[in-house]
Amino acid sequence: MSSIPPSPSKASALTSDTDQPEASAPLAPLTTMDPPNLGLVYRTRQWVAQQVVASFLAGGVAGAISRTVVSPLERLKILLQVQSGGSGEYQGTWNALKKIWREEGFKGMMAGNGTNCARIIPYSAVQFGSYNFYKPLLFETSPGAQLTPSRRLLCGALAGITSVFATYPLDIVRTRLSIQSASFEKLGHKDVHRKLPGMWQTMKMMYTKEGGAAALYRGILPTVAGVAPYVGLNFMIYESLRQYLTPEGQANPSPIGKLIAGAGAGAMAQSLTYPLDVLRRRFQINTMQGMGYQYKSIRHAIQTIAAQEGIKGLYKGLTPNLLKVAPSMASSWLSFEMCRDAFINLKPTDEQLREAKSDD
Repeated sequence: MSSIPPSPSKASALTSDTDQPEASAPLAPLTTMDPPNLGLVYRTRQWVAQQVVASFLAGGVAGAISRTVVSPLERLKILLQVQSGGSGEYQGTWNALKKIWREEGFKGMMAGNGTNCARIIPYSAVQFGSYNFYKPLLFETSPGAQLTPSRRLLCGALAGITSVFATYPLDIVRTRLSIQSASFEKLGHKDVHRKLPGMWQTMKMMYTKEGGAAALYRGILPTVAGVAPYVGLNFMIYESLRQYLTPEGQANPSPIGKLIAGAGAGAMAQSLTYPLDVLRRRFQINTMQGMGYQYKSIRHAIQTIAAQEGIKGLYKGLTPNLLKVAPSMASSWLSFEMCRDAFINLKPTDEQLREAKSDD
């Protein structure tokens, strides 16, 4: 069979209203594939190159990369968030990281990352995919029209809510895994060498001992209240910064520009919504033996934290979180755009599809 020429890019704007995917390296010619398989390959490439599918797949890849890069800071943030006012086991970002390394080693620095990746891959995939699903369906005034900042905010918020409901049980289990080996006095002194329960064991224990399916969705309301504005702001700010950093006469900013836009968007969005993230973590361990705070409602939780720990109690862990969010969101947005463009550029030409159909 003669060589089939590689397909040119036919990508259209996706996450960014003015974004045009950058050209990728030419695909290797297919020379030895049987006709039926060739047809399947081209149909698969056509399916992957769809806007929503490409964003879904690229979002999963971006999530795994971004969270693994900052896993130690992610764990430290959670430990500081769940630490009560009179507890001083973890003090300061650098000292706390040294404490984790001294007591638990590299394994402790990465505790919960496997579960975190198992959660963040579908979470990020659903978030990016649903954003590009809702955008033309509900928010574009005409096909391909640019969104106003308010519409980007609402579209991102809706995408955030969708991703939370799809992956919340993994998020609450990740929180438990992050703190179960920590040396909190309330949890008692632990042998760091003993085998701790994993993701599925923890999920099964919560289901059987803490109230069934409801236990796996404990804290969902404060989570949605925090995630919806955070994701909405993240998309809105990123799009604005991305547009500002795009040189005149070009469709895309440089990779450095994308990194700066992602870091800035993540840091600003997280700072504005951080107290809600603290509430989410507290509710996720509300019934955990030794660490339970017994909050009755979101209002009661805010009043209790403010009374016992001061307003700063609502910002516990903010410093390591900002150190985490900037590189995390920068790598997430950059890797998302690169992967998305690569998937879109897989789209075969009409001629290639007709040839594959005739060969079937």
